[in-house]
Order: sequence, then structure tokens, then C-alpha cells
Amino acid sequence: MSEIVNRVAQSKLLTFDLEDYYPAGERVLLDIKEWLYEEIILKEKDFRAHVANHDWEQYNDAYVALCCSTEAIIPGWAYMLVSTKLQPHAKKVVLGSLEDLETTLFQTIIEDLDISDFKDKPVIIKGCSNKPVPPNAYLWATIKLQPVAKSIMYGEACSSVPLFKRK
Repeated sequence: MSEIVNRVAQSKLLTFDLEDYYPAGERVLLDIKEWLYEEIILKEKDFRAHVANHDWEQYNDAYVALCCSTEAIIPGWAYMLVSTKLQPHAKKVVLGSLEDLETTLFQTIIEDLDISDFKDKPVIIKGCSNKPVPPNAYLWATIKLQPVAKSIMYGEACSSVPLFKRK
């Protein structure tokens, strides 16, 4: 009887797990609809009063997605005013949903990533994650790795999908 050999463990295949780069920190959705008259009309004086009286300390070290969930037309200065109050507290502020926030975080992380360890190596981009990794992050990781990796696959080592192989 022959010995079972784990070829995956013996290979030079490197796993690129986007979950490893997930930034720790609280995510907060700040919806300004309650600061509007009948949740639809921005009255500057009332809006400024809400901004002035809001507890901004609660956003210390948080990632904030700023939005208005109603169909109100919000002038750009209103979001800019709110961002001036968030800036000293929040790690990052984006206009949009929590998904937009995660997408922005991962875009910055991947752009700044040192990928020299992956040079001329076969790479598998891990497909499953327990954290909210946005779909765009997989595209950006592929684009970032392609110029240096020998090959790129997606999934798990036991069942991967080939994406790219340098000639």
C-alpha cells in the first residue's frame, strides 16, 4: 500500500486570502434622514443645529458610511459639513452604504499592498470568507497580482479555477 502524499502542502502555491487584510474596527452607518424636516427637506438652520448638537465622540476609531436613506435631495455642502465633524474621530468616512465603505477600504488596502512575496509564484486567491469582502476586492487583487505572479487561481487548493498563467 502506497503512502498518501499531500501534493498541495508540498507545492509552492501561495494563498492570497483577502480576509487577512480586513481592517479591524467598528463600521457605522450614519443616516442623516432624521436631521431633515419630515425626512425629506433640508432646512439649513435646523440641519446645522443637528450637526452642532450631535455626539461625534461615538465615532472614535470607527469606519463611517454617511448617507440619506430617503429620496431627499441633499446639497453637497451638507455631507461636507458632516464630514468636518467626523474627520477628527473616524478612521475613514465615505458617502454611501456600508458596502461602499468596505469597497473603499479594500481598494486602498490593495493599492498599497506590497506583493513582492508573490513574484514568480503560483497564487491562489482564496474564495470563501467569513468577513464582508466586497466582490471588487477579488478583481483588484487579481489585477494587482497578475504582473508579478507566475499563475493565478481562484478558490481552494483542492478545487481551484485557473484564471491566469504567464507564458
